[in-house]
Amino acid sequence: QLQLVESGGGLVQPGGSLNLSCATSQYTLEYYAIGWFRQAPGKEREGVSCISSIDSSTHYIDSVKGRFTISRDNAKNMAYLQMDSLKPEDTAVYYCYTAGSWGQGTQVTVSS
Repeated sequence: QLQLVESGGGLVQPGGSLNLSCATSQYTLEYYAIGWFRQAPGKEREGVSCISSIDSSTHYIDSVKGRFTISRDNAKNMAYLQMDSLKPEDTAVYYCYTAGSWGQGTQVTVSS
């Protein structure tokens, strides 16, 4: 099973930004689509964004369109989720997912 490590979470005020990273040193990510998911307390895990392996096309849920940007760096085996204009409702544990594996998650808290 692929080991993925997320980082970059933290506490930020509404309107602030965070850049999440997802890394693995075990396998090359370039052949796989990568997704970012989140799970807020008491809620089900939901898909937030994904990026394809073929042409790096991207998809976002409506609530984050225009605020979040997913990207990948195949040379570094990394994926990113740039989150801008954060809102309290973005508070959740964020996970990356690829090649059948989940990371451990990174906490994002948006609060004043």
